[in-house]
Amino acid sequence: MLDRFFFPLMALAAAMVIALALVWPQGIGARSPGPFGHTPIQQTPEMQAAMKRQTEASQKRINQARETMRGLQAEAVAAQP
Repeated sequence: MLDRFFFPLMALAAAMVIALALVWPQGIGARSPGPFGHTPIQQTPEMQAAMKRQTEASQKRINQARETMRGLQAEAVAAQP
């Protein structure tokens, strides 16, 4: 391919890729600059509160399971002659 066709075509392709990168949705990573970005879902106050509630509930279940096992082990040890 001739250079006078190839290089302008590559410049156009590079400009199109840059334009696409400016408007492509950002998922849950860092926010995009300017008017194109949005706050990631996991950084919203509602989602932060929900994740905190979920973590606390999980920790409560784990602690209850540990206490139950400690009680059962204490009973088993106390029942031995």
